[in-house]
Parts: sequence; C-alpha cells; structure tokens
Amino acid sequence: MPYPRGATWDGIGVNFALHSAHAEKVELLLFENASDGAPSHVFELPEQTGPMWHGYIVNLRPGQLYGYRVYGPYNPADGHRFNPNKVLLDPYAKAIGRPLQWDDSLYGYDVDSDHGDLSFSETDSAPYAPLGAVVEETFAWQRDQSPGIPWEETIIYETHVKGATKRHPDVPPALRGTYLGLASEPMIDHFKSLGVTTVQLLPVHAKLNDHFLVEKGLTNYWGYNTLGYFAPEPSYASNGSVSAVRDFKMMVRALHAAGLEVIIDVVYNHSCEGSELGPTLSLRGIDNRTYYKVNPDDARYYIDYTGTGNTLDPGDPYVLQLIMDSLRYWVEEMHVDGFRFDLASTLARELYDIDMLAPFFKIIQQDPVISQVKLIAEPWDVGPGGYQVGGFPWQWAEWNGRYRDSVRSYWRGDHGLNGEIATRMAGSSDLYERSGRRPFASINFLTAHDGFTLEDLVSYEHKHNEANLENNQDGHDHNLSTNCGVEGPSEDPVVLACRERRKRSLMSTMLLSQGVPMILGGDELSHTRGGNNNPYCQDNETTWYDWNLTPRKEKFLEFVKGLTDFRKAHPSFRRRHFLSGPEDENVSDAIWWHPDGREMESEDWDHNHLTTFGFILHGTLVQKDSRGKAIRDDTFFIVMNQGEDQQVVHLPEKDALQQTCVRWTVVSELREGLATAQTKYAPGGILRLPGHTLTALKAELEPKS
Repeated sequence: MPYPRGATWDGIGVNFALHSAHAEKVELLLFENASDGAPSHVFELPEQTGPMWHGYIVNLRPGQLYGYRVYGPYNPADGHRFNPNKVLLDPYAKAIGRPLQWDDSLYGYDVDSDHGDLSFSETDSAPYAPLGAVVEETFAWQRDQSPGIPWEETIIYETHVKGATKRHPDVPPALRGTYLGLASEPMIDHFKSLGVTTVQLLPVHAKLNDHFLVEKGLTNYWGYNTLGYFAPEPSYASNGSVSAVRDFKMMVRALHAAGLEVIIDVVYNHSCEGSELGPTLSLRGIDNRTYYKVNPDDARYYIDYTGTGNTLDPGDPYVLQLIMDSLRYWVEEMHVDGFRFDLASTLARELYDIDMLAPFFKIIQQDPVISQVKLIAEPWDVGPGGYQVGGFPWQWAEWNGRYRDSVRSYWRGDHGLNGEIATRMAGSSDLYERSGRRPFASINFLTAHDGFTLEDLVSYEHKHNEANLENNQDGHDHNLSTNCGVEGPSEDPVVLACRERRKRSLMSTMLLSQGVPMILGGDELSHTRGGNNNPYCQDNETTWYDWNLTPRKEKFLEFVKGLTDFRKAHPSFRRRHFLSGPEDENVSDAIWWHPDGREMESEDWDHNHLTTFGFILHGTLVQKDSRGKAIRDDTFFIVMNQGEDQQVVHLPEKDALQQTCVRWTVVSELREGLATAQTKYAPGGILRLPGHTLTALKAELEPKS
C-alpha cells in the first residue's frame, strides 16, 4: 500500500512505502546485522502509485534493518542527485538500526575529483550508511495522559537529555546521559522542587555528527542536525538503538506521572545533509529537488535560510506531509505535549518572502491533533526579513528575543530602558495584543542553550569559544553581559557579591513578568561553560551540569525555588489577560511608580538617568481563570534599581491603592541584599534599595467596609 509511508509491521509482514516524484526505480535492501557490509536481500519495490513506491514482504519482524537504493538522473544543474550506489535512510524510519560511520563513499560525488559535486561516485556506501529498523509500536502506556498545564501556569525548563544527568551523583551510573536517567527519581525530585511544570528537550530526533566535527574529535552535541524525523536519538538510549523508542516512551510516561509536560525541540527547517558538498544519506538521494529549496536560477545550489547549507521546502505537499506526519507521530505515539520549532520563520517562507498564511501554518491551524498541543516558535532565521518576533499566528507562543535583550541590557546598566523594561515585564502587549494573543504568547527567557548561561552572563564580557576549534570566530559577539570587574572566575568576595545580586535580579525579573518564563537547565545550579557561548560541539563537562554545589550555588538554587513557589502562589504574576486601566472598581491593574513617591509621568519615561522605578500590581481586582472562576490576590509593589549606587524609594501612600494600606512587608523570597534587616514599612515610608537589586513588598490592607 502507498500509505502509510515508511515501514509498517502488521503482525504478519511489513509494508514499505517511499515517496520519490522523480525516481525511475527503487530497491529495498534488507540487512541481517548492523555489522554487515552488504544487504542479505535486495527487492525492487514492485508498485508505483503516483509518486509513491511501495511493496509488502511477509514474515518480516520488528528489528529488521533496512535501507534503499533509488535510481534516477544524476544532474546537479537540474537539481537531481540520484545515485544508486548510495544506501539511503528511510525518512520515515521509526528507529535507527545502525548509526552512520563516516567514509568518503557516503558522498554522491567523487570527493577527490576536480569537478567537485558535478562528478559521480561509483563507490558503494552500504558498509557505512545509516540504516532504519522496523519497530513494534505497542507500549503499555497504562493511563498516561498529558498533564495539560494551562499556558499561564507554565514554567519551562529547557534542558539536554544527556547534559542534565551525565554528572548527577544520585542517578544510577548506567542511566546517566539517557532518557531513563532524565526520568529517574532524583531528576523528577529536582524538577518538582524547582517548581517547573514543563521539560523542554533539545532535539531528540536522530542526529548526525558532522564530518568536520568528528575529524576534530568533537560532536554535534546539541543535535540541531537532524538525520531522521521519526526516530529518537539512539545515543540517549540505555541499551543502544534497540531500546530508544521504548526508553523515550518510558521517560514521557514517568514525567507525566509526576505532573510534568514534555516539549521537544524540532528542526524542520533543514536536514543534516548540508550544502551541495554534503553527503548523500537520505532526502538528497531519494528526491533532492522535491525535498529541498533549490536556487531557481541554478538548481545545483540550495537556498540557505538556515546557515547550514540547505533549507527544506514545506511548500511541497509531500514535504509538508512529512513534517505533519512526524509531528502527529510524536504526539500520538510518543505522547509529547508540544514542540519548539527551531528557526520557525523558515517554515513561513514561500520561495523567498515570509508569509504567515503559508501552507504550513494553515495546516497546523486545522489539524485536530497538532492544533491542540503547545506550539512555540523561534521566530527568526538567517534570511532577509527573518526576524519575526510578534508576527506568528495567534495559536503560537514565541521565544521573545526582545524580552531577552531588553532585560539583559537593563541589568547590565544601560540607560533609557525604563519604558522598554516596563513593557516587557507587563507581557509585551505591543507585540501580541493586536493579533488577539495573550501575555502567555511571550516565552520570556534570559538564557538558552545558545549563548551564555546565567552564571556566565554576569562573569564574562566576551565569548571564549576556543575549545570549538574555530579560532573563537563562532558564536555571537552581542552578549549584553557584564563581568563585575573581572573576566571569568574570581574568588573576590566583592565581585562574587556583585554577580549574585545581578543573577537574583535577572531571575526575579523573569519570574515576576507576565508571560511564560523559561529557565535554562543548569542556571539554577550556577553552571558555567567557561564563557563559551556556542558549545554546540562540547559533549563534555563544559555542558554537563555540575551537581556538586558550593554553599554559594546552593544558596542561589534555594532562591530560585522560592521564586517559582512565589510565582505559583500569586496569580497576579501569571495573568491570562494584559494589564488594563481603571474598570468597574476604578483601579488600574498596575500603577508605575517614581522613586520620589508619585506615579510616573510621560516625561519620566524619557529620563535616561532614572535608574530606579517600580510598579504597584493590584491583586484586589476580580480576575477569572480558564473556567470562569473569580480569583483575587494580594497587592504588590515591585521596585528595581539598575544602578551601582543605593537609591531612596518613597513607598506608595494609602491613596495610591484605593484602599487603606496598614503596612508594606518585604516579600521574604526577595529580602536578601536589602540595606537593612527591616521588613515592614509604613505607607509613604522610605526604602533604601541597593544597586543591581529588585525586590517586592506586599501591601497589608484593611478590608473594605
């Protein structure tokens, strides 16, 4: 049968179906063992229905290794790169039965030829090519179901499967660095105590370690180099590739049982085959012109909006089907709760221009499965006009790059950002409200896998990527960071105190902002990468979390736990709607406050040297949760000082609250670092706020008569 695509076992045999619109013949190759250099059986697929090549073989079982040879024209100038000497991985393979072993035979052209990719390689890649494996998809899910965390209650933890557990002393050694290790009791206890609701995994699709990295003794650690869109990465399995599917499902089941969602990072913008000089492993040899965007003026070359050498073409209906089938598979068969789309602007491009009405977004909107899970866009790519923060359709949340840059700049001490930081903390209504979206469309983050960790953000002013062996030319230079006077490690107590204040202020800002906070895994542990802001190839202690905490790091971990608990206890900081002006009770949701003891006026926002301001966040207004239940909260005054010096802040008087305030009490989670041990203040009293500090006070009110 032509559908479903891929290798499907029905209990009697296996149906194989492969899409290739321009092929002339397709052979199915069966291998007995992963070590075999040649197939044990070769079958020409007997059926062609439209662009689908298919056949059925009885008595095959799960675990069977297989690949394809695809015949057709080799004419790079016309976009065709068929080469039947190359064994190709099924794009729909549910498991990787044999990983790739690098060899020159994997290239479709003769790597020693002066004609480059215009030449033709006659060397057989069968001993070295990656192979797919037939899987048996039944699994004892028991009563597993998605925790269904509402967006406004979500706190995301971005992490790497291997890096999170590789050095964890309490995770069983055999499970460190694996799916099962991430779902082990010590890790679940950590997630729960940290207060996160959603674990977002760096790519878990089967990946390729680039040839140039392997030659340098490095690996593609992050995994943004997808080899297969259905198969889980086998190196994270507890028992090699044979257990990858089962282990991933066991991980999801365990995390769900603990009330934690699982989001996976997906890379549908490009494949691992690179530019025209890359290897022929799968899509390139199956139907290059269909799967990739080729230059219309010279189809030998690819259009590259990703910086990787190629761009998939989701405008082609069969490529779009591949993407959608993959997404549905990970929801329906692997039970994930959502996706973060790498370089998502690429998926909105037709040939050149970005169009948010592109087929990909239309089909997502109408799909009964994918439209119901969490969708997060990285809203940019490297092509012209690719920065699309605020521009995605209403069903999507976005990594808010403007939030990241604004908060970093503000706490670095850059002036003139008060209005910008107020807008970001209020949920970025300028980006999302007009399109009918809510504050939770903004994924608020300070750090991510790409860039400095939080510890490095306050310890380095320059990147230190020498270990990547690219002469420190890779990675961003625009880090918006500071080092508190010393570049890198320091034992100076003054420097360390400065760094801890800044870390607390950065983390507090994120967790007290409207929107969805995302914590980079390891930040709570004060993990450092030694100033490497692009450790994509560092599969070592640079990226593996260090769980042996010093007293300073332990103290920061407890601080972050307290902050997440505080956020979860107070709905004022996770509203479903944007802050508004006076309504029925004649009270605004928020009042922006000048340190002189008055409301901010329009000219105050333009004051470049005003280093301190705050806002009153009223909790006495009626809000409604997702089921219409009325909720209320305490009233808080949040105040921050981005400058070096201590500032005097006149606290709000009674009339600023429209209710009688008995006293202001410093929130215990944000008490550390204040100039005095005083915790209670009279209305209109004076708070002395140290530099680089954010704190919050709760209003104790007299009830209305």
